[in-house]
Amino acid sequence: MKLLLLGALATLGLGLAPAPTPTATITVRNPLGQARPAETVSLPLAQLPAAVRGLDATSLRVRDAATQAVLVSQLLDSDGNGQPDELLFQTALPAKGTKTFTLGPGLGDMPPAPLTTYARFVPERTDDFAWENDRVAFRTYGPNAQELYDKKDPAGTLSSGMDCWLKRVPYPIIDRWYGRHQYEKPFAYHTDQGEGHDPYHVGSSRGTGGTGVLAGGKLYVSRNFSSYKIRALGPIRTVFELSYAPWPAAGQTVTEKKVISLDLGSNLTRYEEYLAADKPLPNCTIGLTLHEAKGQVRADRAAGWFRYWEPTDDSNLGTGVVVAPSYLLDYQDHRSPEKDSNQLYMVTKPEQGTVIFYAGFGWQKSGQFASAAAWDAYLADFARRLAAPLVVSWQ
Repeated sequence: MKLLLLGALATLGLGLAPAPTPTATITVRNPLGQARPAETVSLPLAQLPAAVRGLDATSLRVRDAATQAVLVSQLLDSDGNGQPDELLFQTALPAKGTKTFTLGPGLGDMPPAPLTTYARFVPERTDDFAWENDRVAFRTYGPNAQELYDKKDPAGTLSSGMDCWLKRVPYPIIDRWYGRHQYEKPFAYHTDQGEGHDPYHVGSSRGTGGTGVLAGGKLYVSRNFSSYKIRALGPIRTVFELSYAPWPAAGQTVTEKKVISLDLGSNLTRYEEYLAADKPLPNCTIGLTLHEAKGQVRADRAAGWFRYWEPTDDSNLGTGVVVAPSYLLDYQDHRSPEKDSNQLYMVTKPEQGTVIFYAGFGWQKSGQFASAAAWDAYLADFARRLAAPLVVSWQ
């Protein structure tokens, strides 16, 4: 009887054994013969293997298959409908290298992210909108600043150009610098106290990556952004929208929206530019200000990258634009005696009313780029990576 009872209990025990944890294997391959030190991998949730597709997305964890380390990841609502549709994580790959990861439900919290991306509306400095990651920071200007400008208030700003904030620390500085402006001294962020500063002048220029429509030798541009929407704030990617009031361009009325994102580890912001009018527009022109034309322009149209390297205070600054060559119609080194009118124009042809490009900067004093040649190499590498994305597969 004891033997029979033990056998029955063993049979019951086998039936109560926990089911295997559902997992998927993710393979990431670098097709290029160059290393990729900080790459974002995007996993579309709707296309994942059935074993993990039905799981609660907030429970998913990404592990390095070689070390079993849990990686920092981020759920992203890429279309702005309120539901996550992508899972992001970052990795580094050697030239022609491949890495494998496992995806499945995790126990406990994700490891803390040592670095992050960030963006916010800034009402304490009129109504700027600012964004940053561990390497760069940017800002642009809102409707109240425009209203003050129209009233001839010295606190006003009229510009849809993009400003560069030259940070040289990996931690967030937006709140700190605006806090200095608010509580210590107005515009204190123009002085470097060890973290960097804002010596970059935008004015009526395009700054670094502002846009317009070039027609008849004249660049038509919007005024300040009229509204914003933050889609995502995360350790890997920040995404937001800027919308603009309709504006005139060569006899047409243009509507404009930008979807802007910045990934951790990148010196370049991604712009998804939407332009529309009652008739097809001749172009979407991306600008880089050349300030007083004391620097050097370099362009590689075939690869799709363009840059300006100029002296800035006691250092040098490189600004740049990278755009897929399929968008490009022309580029122009435009010089003019008028204020804020020396600019490099990248003239692009929107596809279904949309142009995607990248714009940003490298500050020599940050220690990231020692020379113009180093900045050129970064932009050339970025253009090659854009043309040859990672190959991601799963099973």
